[in-house]
Amino acid sequence: MEDAEQELGPTLKTTVISSAGLRVSQIGLGCVTFGREIDEAAAHVLLDHAYAHGVMFFDTASAYAQGASESIIGRWITSRRPAAGSLTLATKILPPYEPARLASVVDESLQRLGLAVIDLLYLHRWDATAESPAALAALDALVREGKVRALGVSNYNCQQLETALALQERHGLERFSVVQNNQNLAVSDVSEELRRFCAARKIAIVTYSPLGAGFLTGKHRHGVQPGSRFAVVPGHQDIYFHGPAYRRLARLESVAARTGHSQAHLALAWALHQPGVASVLVGGRTPAHLDQALAAQSFDDPELFAELAADRETDPACSQ
Repeated sequence: MEDAEQELGPTLKTTVISSAGLRVSQIGLGCVTFGREIDEAAAHVLLDHAYAHGVMFFDTASAYAQGASESIIGRWITSRRPAAGSLTLATKILPPYEPARLASVVDESLQRLGLAVIDLLYLHRWDATAESPAALAALDALVREGKVRALGVSNYNCQQLETALALQERHGLERFSVVQNNQNLAVSDVSEELRRFCAARKIAIVTYSPLGAGFLTGKHRHGVQPGSRFAVVPGHQDIYFHGPAYRRLARLESVAARTGHSQAHLALAWALHQPGVASVLVGGRTPAHLDQALAAQSFDDPELFAELAADRETDPACSQ
């Protein structure tokens, strides 16, 4: 069974996520580890491996390692020169989303990335300043000026997204076309309400942390492992170290033991086969971490997935 799980899956499918024609691969590369958990050389090895295996969606943020992740990706793009249209790059900006600040923050990201235009720009999280018509107009201006191709939001709930879209439509502004939220077997910020809303409004859903930052591997059962994401960013512990998440981990452990599949394989396969999701971001430190996801994409067992997520509809914590 383990040998089968090492085989890489078929060619990654892609999905159009915006009126600008941007495409994302079913698996995207999350670059949060760059400059924080792995150095530039290791990051470039991972980028090379991802690109060679059909991953054409790279996701970073200005906040990752204080901009180092963007800079590392920028130098990779400069040295590798990927063909035009063969790569979609997303980055994020933090609040406050003040109109006078937005253009300069985006210019700083462009400089670090070495690009003239950002394919997809996210607001990294909801903030009251994001509901200012002036801020939304400033984002619209970035698209009209050709500095950004498409807009998105990250870590938004359904009501926040609905409010944002209503404001954009009321003022005739470029709308958000993508939402990126956390989703895995332990916790999820992709509610059924959000899924239905996005389907109706043609908003693409991108998810991240399919392994719950390593929580679903079970390696933290007896304490946080040194050097892990939970050690580097202790705030992650509050997201996962609680009763409902541990119950779901126990269910995953039981199914893995019965079927002979690894916990990582099952958790990744579940995340990669959730309905309405355009791309799942997979992070890591080595190509082997990405290979786990590439292998998991070809494993599709709806009955097993339903068993793994049996309590999610009744437990309110699964949409926290």
